[in-house]
Order: sequence, then structure tokens, then C-alpha cells
Amino acid sequence: MKLKPDYIVGLVDGEGSFTAFVRHVGTSVNRRVKVEPRFYLKLRAIDKPLLDGLKHYFQCGNVYIQRDQRKNHSLCYRFEVHNREQLKTIIVPFFKRYQLNSPSKQEDFILFCQILEKISDGDHLTSSGLHQILLLKEQMHLGSSRAGNPQARWERQH
Repeated sequence: MKLKPDYIVGLVDGEGSFTAFVRHVGTSVNRRVKVEPRFYLKLRAIDKPLLDGLKHYFQCGNVYIQRDQRKNHSLCYRFEVHNREQLKTIIVPFFKRYQLNSPSKQEDFILFCQILEKISDGDHLTSSGLHQILLLKEQMHLGSSRAGNPQARWERQH
């Protein structure tokens, strides 16, 4: 399935997510915090060809099955990009060129870019940098009324 940029933007506006998982890894003696930025989109199994189309369009990422054991949930698939270099060189430039229409999704994208920059600068390896990343992450997925104005911050920084 051949997808066009405007269709991809609409699909991501409705079903996509820019996020960062922050978790502790390692043994209790040697624990560290890992920051994992991710772009993904989850759809019902019948719509899997759209996810395959995204993988073909971007030439990166993978499509995974995502089983859900809750009642009234159908089998789903997820297109996901978690490779930092692919996020920086493929996904971010695409969404900078083709801006998302949803204000809340655009704000999440801006925060996501700021997190990626901090990771690229090595800030995730320091406690103060990790704290800054956690503050940015806390602002994600809140919607435009609670997330402040990251667009203005982004424009001031670039």
C-alpha cells in the first residue's frame, strides 16, 4: 500500500504516539535508568496493511503483533520505531516537514524532539539531565490546555 505524507500525518494525528519510556534496568546492586524514545501507531489487525505501508514509506521500524487480553478488544498490530538514529534522521525530519494538525499531538512531538536532543547531548547520563527529561516527559500526553506552550519554547531554542 503506497501512502502519501498528508495521509500519514492524518493517521498519526488520530492514532500515533510520540513517547519516551523511562525505566530502571539492571540488578539491585548495579541499577541504572534507561530512556527509550519511541514513535508508534497501533491499529486493529484488519488495518495491518496501513502499518506495513508506514514501514515501507519510512524504510525503518517494525510491525509487531499486540495482543490484548481485555474483553471487547480485538487483535491489534503496532508499527514502532525505537532506533534513536532512525528517529533523528527519518521520523523527526518528516514531521518537521509535514506538521501534525492536532495541537496536542504537535506538542507531544515537540517535547519528544526535546527529549531526543537531550539524549543526543548525553544529558540522560547525568542526574540533572535525567531530571530534565522526566520533566519533559511529564508534560507529554496532557493535551494543549495543561502542557503549556512547548511550541514557543521550541521556536526560542531553534
